[in-house]
Amino acid sequence: MAEIKTQPMSTAGTIIRCPECGTANRVRPIPRGTPQCAKCHAKLPWVVTADEGTFAAETTSSVPVLVDFWAPWCGPCRMVSPVLERLAARFAGGFKVVKVNVDENPGLGARFDARSIPLLVMMQDGAEVARQIGAVPEAQLLAWIRPHVADPAR
Repeated sequence: MAEIKTQPMSTAGTIIRCPECGTANRVRPIPRGTPQCAKCHAKLPWVVTADEGTFAAETTSSVPVLVDFWAPWCGPCRMVSPVLERLAARFAGGFKVVKVNVDENPGLGARFDARSIPLLVMMQDGAEVARQIGAVPEAQLLAWIRPHVADPAR
């Protein structure tokens, strides 16, 4: 499986490369629906970066949102990131991953009481419904998200 490539674009959106055809797609925060490739119409793995200015828009979604509070110096955070990318690809259209660097966004870290990272917060309709602290194996992370995430028909 190809690595998911994203580029943060602030309020202009995020560039997400389609894992099926390789097309670069600009995806803006959308409150309804899920992103699809403009060329092949495959559902895109929705992984974006947010900061204090874009967090509200990025977490407003008709699908569950998994917020990953992380930092670049955190080894366990770097272990969880590729797992989240694989799960985002597997459940493309079923949930959204929003990555928040706590070093660059201390207000968001404080708001969600991110005293230990990685911290994963599952949100639905703007409210926290579950949280997972620390790096866990992929199977355990899958079991944690499965009750909250739809398995979209391909």
